Amino acid sequence: MADPAGGSSRAAGSIAYLLTGFPRLSETFIASEIHWLERQGLRLRLFVLKLDDRRAPHPVVARIAARPDYLPATASFTHTPFLRWLARSLPAFVPGLLGLAWWRPRGLARAMVATVAQAARARRDGSWPPRVVKEFLQATALADRLRRTTDVRHLHAHFCHGTATVAWLASMISGIPFSFTAHARDLYQPSLNPGGLLRRKIAAARFVVTCTEANRRYLATIAAGVPVHCVYHGLNADLARLLATAPGAPTATGSSIRALGVGRLVPKKGFDVLVEACALVRAQGVAVKAIIVGDEGAHEPAVRRRINERGVADAVELAGPLGQAALLDEYLRATVFCLPCRVAEDGDRDGIPNVLIEAMACGLPVITTGVSGIPELVVDGVNGLLVPPEDAPALADAMVRLHRDPDLAQRLGREAEAAVRARFDGERLAARLALLFRPAVAA
Repeated sequence: MADPAGGSSRAAGSIAYLLTGFPRLSETFIASEIHWLERQGLRLRLFVLKLDDRRAPHPVVARIAARPDYLPATASFTHTPFLRWLARSLPAFVPGLLGLAWWRPRGLARAMVATVAQAARARRDGSWPPRVVKEFLQATALADRLRRTTDVRHLHAHFCHGTATVAWLASMISGIPFSFTAHARDLYQPSLNPGGLLRRKIAAARFVVTCTEANRRYLATIAAGVPVHCVYHGLNADLARLLATAPGAPTATGSSIRALGVGRLVPKKGFDVLVEACALVRAQGVAVKAIIVGDEGAHEPAVRRRINERGVADAVELAGPLGQAALLDEYLRATVFCLPCRVAEDGDRDGIPNVLIEAMACGLPVITTGVSGIPELVVDGVNGLLVPPEDAPALADAMVRLHRDPDLAQRLGREAEAAVRARFDGERLAARLALLFRPAVAA
């Protein structure tokens, strides 16, 4: 395959991609990125911390050449006393530790010192037991695999908390440079990077990638000159394929609103606000049916309570997770896509939700909020509608407005589709990411 950057069709070395889990039903964007990077001619090796999602993977996974290499599992860290956890977990890592002590004794010693120092900082911040000890063990397992995988020239981790810490320590041990991609929750919750850990990892990285310009600006304030690049997530590969043969933009009309929301039932998605808005829409005399698609999460009990309290059990359905083909059917049946995102109390927030890109690619008019990087995708009144977070009346009014003005809804849908086609094409964005990796793996 020709190299769009103008270089050779295959890179001289390979990139070790470090992932928390693979394949994950909720992380189609990562699988798509890997697939498209391989199409760019890059050779990837996948290292995975745990196998925790045994549902059928998305079809794109079958098109990925690299096979996942799962690192040794540790005992449960959450509910086990630290010393007991260490006694249960350590034996699986001893052979690798011995190999590293022979191969890279100074690197191993540096990583051990860094781990002890970070554990002390985390404890001062009130974080105990120190998760960095677990990440050190995982880093030794990764470094031991790299000791026997001589073509790897660069490490890249997705998410800037646990996986990035493992990559940082494995880089320290092996001498192989690393980078990472920061997303949303991993970036804005201090408890995930206690004791100034994020700043330390950025300082050691070759470069940092993130998925919104808002994130890039935030990271640049603590990057101290380390390059931080914004590369958006594009439309995922499976939905792009399905849309290529789909009948076209949705034509769902009628006397009622069919609203769709997609995402895990966690506070930052604001699905309780959507439930409240549905009750207010009915109070205006407009029939509404809302389908919320996604995994259960910590906010599910609150959402269900709101449904019952507002008497809209017949109007709001929690449909659970769906595969991409079934989800496309929902996009095409809906009259509006609603995602009233908020910044949660613990700081968790979205970047640019991938499901917004999916809905807009389907030509569906969207209503969302101006949180985080969303205005980089949705321009109010141009290709969607923005309402304030936590404002159920504004969301309800926007839903009714689109219902009563089908010409506006169709115009916003057309502009939404055009915006995704112009700026969020997954393969073109992967080519930009490949440009960052090529110098790292060149001979």
